[in-house]
Amino acid sequence: MSAAAERAPLALPAALAGLGEIGFARVLPAALQALLGATAPVLDGFAASWDRLETDGFMADGGRYRRRRHANFSVRSGIPGQIRNPHRPHFQASVHNSLNGGVDRWFAPVEPATATCPALLGLLDLGRQAVDAVVGARDWFVEMHQFRIEAAADTPGYPTPEGVHQDGVDLVMIAMIARTNLKGGETLVTALDNTPVATFTLDGMLDTAILDDRRLRHGVTPVAPADPTLPSCRDVLVLTWKRS
Repeated sequence: MSAAAERAPLALPAALAGLGEIGFARVLPAALQALLGATAPVLDGFAASWDRLETDGFMADGGRYRRRRHANFSVRSGIPGQIRNPHRPHFQASVHNSLNGGVDRWFAPVEPATATCPALLGLLDLGRQAVDAVVGARDWFVEMHQFRIEAAADTPGYPTPEGVHQDGVDLVMIAMIARTNLKGGETLVTALDNTPVATFTLDGMLDTAILDDRRLRHGVTPVAPADPTLPSCRDVLVLTWKRS
């Protein structure tokens, strides 16, 4: 995209004020649900789609603890909304994902009803406002990842098996969907020199962290069942924006 076609950075939404200053903002569930105007039936239907994720078959550590679906979208500067693109593999360079990077990874596509859910569309609009404000309005390539990390008494789950990392994009949004019978899963945010910026545990529908991936690194500690006799999982939505 030419420099002439790019727009100057916009003002950040008030809920994301910290993003411009330190590259990180967290919006708690009640505030984000109100911001999106998300109703309980819509959120319940959105969350139910995590029960239909498929096993991630690209784990270089041999783990079977992760389920996921994937979609990608295009955003055009000055045009509202986004267009869902044909299904394609997810790719990360090895420098950004030392465990699973360097190869095309084909995951099951996000279901059509999930990709058009009002809750998701609201999150996509919010993320676009944020990245336009931090980087400047332009065309964006957006990826959507639905993750379920499962854990058992003798088999922990690893939300970020690659460790604390950057995703190689401009902006990352991480939204909690549900924690079920879970302990652990603490999110760590650091500067590029590993100086701590924030430590917290996402908990509750749409408890959300937004990060400037150019300035920060992030990771999540392993998870385990709170009650080892019951099923345990961590459901999360990750959205990323990268200049196209």
